[in-house]
Parts: sequence; C-alpha cells; structure tokens
Amino acid sequence: MANTSATGGYLAPAGSPAPSEDDQLEDILQAMVVGISGLPGPMVRPRWQPNPPKQPEPNINWCAVGVHETKTVANPAISHVGAGDGSDEYQMHEELSVLCTFYGPQAQAYASILRDGIFIPQNSEAIKSSLMAFVGASDIRPVPELVNQQWVRRYDLFIQMRRQVVRVYPVLNILSAEPTIVD
Repeated sequence: MANTSATGGYLAPAGSPAPSEDDQLEDILQAMVVGISGLPGPMVRPRWQPNPPKQPEPNINWCAVGVHETKTVANPAISHVGAGDGSDEYQMHEELSVLCTFYGPQAQAYASILRDGIFIPQNSEAIKSSLMAFVGASDIRPVPELVNQQWVRRYDLFIQMRRQVVRVYPVLNILSAEPTIVD
C-alpha cells in the first residue's frame, strides 16, 4: 500500500500521468521517424534491444533510434491541488537527445528528410500529444561502419526534444490545525 502524507515516510507517485518511458517512448519515437522519413515501419528499429535482430543487408535503407541522454532542463514546479482529498502536482521539463542512425544506400537522404521534416508544424503537432516538442537537430555526421568485413553507409543525427514530466503525489489537504502564536 502506498503512503500518503498522513502516514508519513516516503511518497511514491499515485496514478499520475507520468511521461512515456521505455517501450512506450520507443514506440513514439519509432512512429515519429517512420511518419517523417517515410521509411517502412519494420525498417525503423529501437536502438537498444535485449535480442537484436540481424542487421539488414547494406543495400537496405533502415534506421536505429533511441534516447541517448536525458537532461533536466529546470527546477520543478510543485503545486497543491485542493480538490478531493488533495494532492501535490510535480512538473519538470526534460530534454531528450535522440540518436537516429541511418544505414543503407540512401542513408544520408533519409537523415536529411528527418532533420528537415521535424520543423514542419504538422509534425510538431503530432508529437505534442505526448507532451513533447522539438527543440532542434544536429548536423548529420557520416560514420561509416565495418560490418562483416564490408564498409556500410551510416549517418548519425541527434534530435533534441523537450518534454513535460507530470507526477501526482498523495499530499493530503490539511483539515485542521492547532495554531500556536509565538512572540
């Protein structure tokens, strides 16, 4: 059973609309890259997988995508919500550095399409439903990779995204208090 402010001790978030994490966040990023770049869904893969599938042949265009780093942007805002029994709402902003690595004969072109397409307002609107927004994109870096004794085309692109983190903690309303006045 989770604690509340009435029971004392540590408080865990309770039923809060926390940000998308792990598999859910990977699904959002995969859909974003597919939707903007035009690559087929199976050719945009999570970067880190417990059992990675075989890498496609060098003549196949594909992308690996994943969060490379998460930074805290500012101090949190915490406000008390008096409705019902009461709760504290915690809000923080994070900046995600998303690494998109493109492979294949048109790897650079797909990286360029994604970099340019993230700034189109309709694409920005699609990601806002996940409490995220585009901040910017890096230069496209060629990073040829030796796979099975063969050099394959590889281009890296970092996309910076900002997202809002909202968590609700069970900090209850104060129903009564015995005031003490001190001189």
